[in-house]
Amino acid sequence: MSLFRTQRVLMTTATLMALLAVFGLVAMMIDDRMLLGVSVWTKPVKFGIAFALYTATLAWLLDHPHRGRRWTRYLAPLFAVTAIIDVGFIVLQAARGTFSHFNTAGDPINHYGQIIFASGVPGLFVANLSIAIILLRQRIGDAAITVAMRIGMVVSVIGMGLGYLVALAGTQVVRDANGDLVELAGGHTFGANDGSSGLPIAGWSTVAGDLRIPHFLGLHAMQVLLVVAALLVLAARRSPWLRDERVRARLVAVVGTGWAAGVAITLWQALRGQSIMHPDARTLLVGSVVATVCVACVAAVVGSARSATTTPQSGVVEDDHSRAASTTASPASAVSGSISH
Repeated sequence: MSLFRTQRVLMTTATLMALLAVFGLVAMMIDDRMLLGVSVWTKPVKFGIAFALYTATLAWLLDHPHRGRRWTRYLAPLFAVTAIIDVGFIVLQAARGTFSHFNTAGDPINHYGQIIFASGVPGLFVANLSIAIILLRQRIGDAAITVAMRIGMVVSVIGMGLGYLVALAGTQVVRDANGDLVELAGGHTFGANDGSSGLPIAGWSTVAGDLRIPHFLGLHAMQVLLVVAALLVLAARRSPWLRDERVRARLVAVVGTGWAAGVAITLWQALRGQSIMHPDARTLLVGSVVATVCVACVAAVVGSARSATTTPQSGVVEDDHSRAASTTASPASAVSGSISH
């Protein structure tokens, strides 16, 4: 709760985004209008949840002491304001039953809204990129948290930037919720029109490539890696070999590298028009190699850490008295002694 005092703008934005998600879920039950086969409120809900998580995480990171605070003091409000403007336009278009992204309709609301929207998105990206550059130079928390933040910020910025690739999908003509034909100057589906068969909840295409998958995985890399770092801290209570922050940092680095590779693989799939549900032999081969390398790296880190924890110090000569004491010592004493060494 202290973040609401120290990072008021970001946390207020995160709260508004969370409330938007709740509002959108309620609206789904009342408003039965559909847009490309899903509720008109699906996109506001998704953006609300995504921005709530991302903005709250950013607030937590910026609350740590860091160099460049005089810059982040201005960049954080810029990020918040542009996020509210951009998501606000998405909500407005949902209420109108039409598309927010790449909508070329000539009505005044859409025309001027697209101008604002097109200006706000680069501002949002630049603010996020600038904050990432500043934070990459910092140490936040222990080594594992710092590694999670650094890899997560890089992958998240890349994931946000992938949104610009929707223009590569080409134009398409679709119907909005009012039955009107609308030309879209881009799309997230490669190899089919937007709105083709998709996975439940996520809506990711099951018949073609979908840019939303690498975009989603990249954007939320930071949250995933921070959770991994936190889980390793909890696990260290029962596993002495995890109490060395360098070990946890190496494990987070392996997970982060594997996650980044997953973003690259799903992007490769999307641009080739390949559904995540139907990977070809090349995708399976690359994915298998990445998974094998990551598992091998984790095994190497774990094996080395356990060996370092259980191997007694070399060059120590015990006398008869110390050996006898060692023989009668309790298991708890033995563990405590090994940790202290």
